Amino acid sequence: MLFTEALKTWRLSAPIILGEIIQMSVHLADVAMVGRISYKHLAAASLAGSIINIPFIIGVGITIAFSQLISAASGKKDDKKIAHYLFNGFWLCTAAALGLSLCIHVGAGMLLHLNQEKEVALLAIPYLRILGWSLTPLLMFLALKHFIDGLGKTRVAMVLSLASLPITVFVNWLLIYGHWGFPRMELLGAAYGTLISRLVVLAAICIVITRSDALRQYLKMRKTQWTLRWESLKEFLALGIPISLQLGIEIAAFTVSAILIGRLGPVPQAAHQIAFGCATFTLMVSLGLAQGGSIRISNAWGREDWVKVNQIAKSTLAIAALYCLAAGIVFYAFHAQIPLLFNDDPAVVAAASSLMIVGVFFQASNALQVVASSMLRGIKEVKLPTLFTLAAYWLIGIPAGYCLAFYAGLGIKGIWLGFTSGLVLSALALARRFFRITAKARACLPA
Repeated sequence: MLFTEALKTWRLSAPIILGEIIQMSVHLADVAMVGRISYKHLAAASLAGSIINIPFIIGVGITIAFSQLISAASGKKDDKKIAHYLFNGFWLCTAAALGLSLCIHVGAGMLLHLNQEKEVALLAIPYLRILGWSLTPLLMFLALKHFIDGLGKTRVAMVLSLASLPITVFVNWLLIYGHWGFPRMELLGAAYGTLISRLVVLAAICIVITRSDALRQYLKMRKTQWTLRWESLKEFLALGIPISLQLGIEIAAFTVSAILIGRLGPVPQAAHQIAFGCATFTLMVSLGLAQGGSIRISNAWGREDWVKVNQIAKSTLAIAALYCLAAGIVFYAFHAQIPLLFNDDPAVVAAASSLMIVGVFFQASNALQVVASSMLRGIKEVKLPTLFTLAAYWLIGIPAGYCLAFYAGLGIKGIWLGFTSGLVLSALALARRFFRITAKARACLPA
């Protein structure tokens, strides 16, 4: 039974996973292309990327709520509710995205006051501002992506993500290095390349929705269902805000770690960018599994099928654990070779190589806590997990990392070890919470 459920989850998740890998490939291509300019440009990209993650997560929580609400309505076969959610959720995400982009533009100058190397901060500020405006089309795209994913049509976003990869790389090649008569914009070229590709993908998904018979039916209901209602907006916010808080707590913790690493100098900062990028790349598979499993759990929850909910969760965790083992083996076996793909500075490569070994445990604990968290979202349990995450990161991860780095003398590895401890505890607490809820629900079922 678990094998059957695992296979179903994999089939739904595979397009999501491929889409996530492609998007991370875009990011890694940016890192590799910027890293060829200099390690200080790479450090600036790392700093700006860490900062922009916070507003991004604030917005992405609402987009994730999209797939949960749509999937539950789909489980109940309520097409009118799906059309209504589409309208309300999309405009809520759009308004949030514009506000976040404006805040990033206004607040980018704060990078000069974070005790970072001045040259790195000056490079990062204009890059951050352009990247901030690209957040608007990205969140609009994600809202529509999660709408489609919630209906179980996960291949659409995969195809669009696949198309975005060559577009981004080509535009970056033109603008970063100044080929074909274009100005050599270096780090700014990467920012403009990201903005252009996100606008193109947003336009593409809008075209898909308007031309697909399966999706266009929800547009045809606009006269009766496309009205803004505070009750519906509250549903998105009630689910989306805790998700954003939970993700924001995580990202804010990683941002603080990046700032702490910046105090160690540009070499550890560049090494962190390389190793963290690789760890995040491997996370994309687990993230896709988590999303696919969460969609299936939400659909079963909408039907009040708690036995199925439990089976889907166990099978999803099993797949994620096996994948983490395989990824860890790759990290350990090639820890000295992987950093050379991004930078050839001997000091940066040596530091990144040592982080790749710590990354074996970091990526596994991170992946499992992501899956456990998504399982809880599938049954609309989002408040208590936020408190678990807060304790794991801010009461354990950051203090432990700080002490290991600056008092125990472990440097950047200490920060990574501290966060790994927080991730392990978070994964265990979240999984325990999920199975306690489902066990109680199954015990109440009629014999």
